[in-house]
Amino acid sequence: MPHTQTRTDSCPVPPPGSRGIDEVLAAARARLRRLDPEQAHLAYRSGALLVDIRPAGQRAAHGTVPGALAVERNVLEWRFDPRCPARLPQAVDYDVPMVILCQEGYTSSLAAAALQDLGLHRATDVVGGFAAWRIAGLPTLGPTPPHRPSSAAPPVTAGRAPR
Repeated sequence: MPHTQTRTDSCPVPPPGSRGIDEVLAAARARLRRLDPEQAHLAYRSGALLVDIRPAGQRAAHGTVPGALAVERNVLEWRFDPRCPARLPQAVDYDVPMVILCQEGYTSSLAAAALQDLGLHRATDVVGGFAAWRIAGLPTLGPTPPHRPSSAAPPVTAGRAPR
């Protein structure tokens, strides 16, 4: 998610005690020991879980990291809370090292902080996200091109046997 831009129109007065997204993001990042793509790759190769929280459409459009565990953001906490019956087998305890990956490194910071709130104190994220991972030349697969019927093959006609 890109940095919020300054708007020229007026903003409503925020409720007392609320924080803007820039403040929320800064507070989340202050709690993390964020990793650059190379450090994240080394952590993954050393046994950390690499968790890709991007939606399926983003993974298809931009590619994936081989071996990364795809757990979309909307179910992340339920899949990794060791107390939750919906947890994944990898959610064995609170000491599991986890590196969260999103497209550009914004949502992953918020997600890693949310995992820390659950007690997963070793959760962190990748600075620059998948985009930075790819630019660094680290292993990726895809993107997956959209499926288009081949013009070389004749269409299948129901009820007809091939000759």
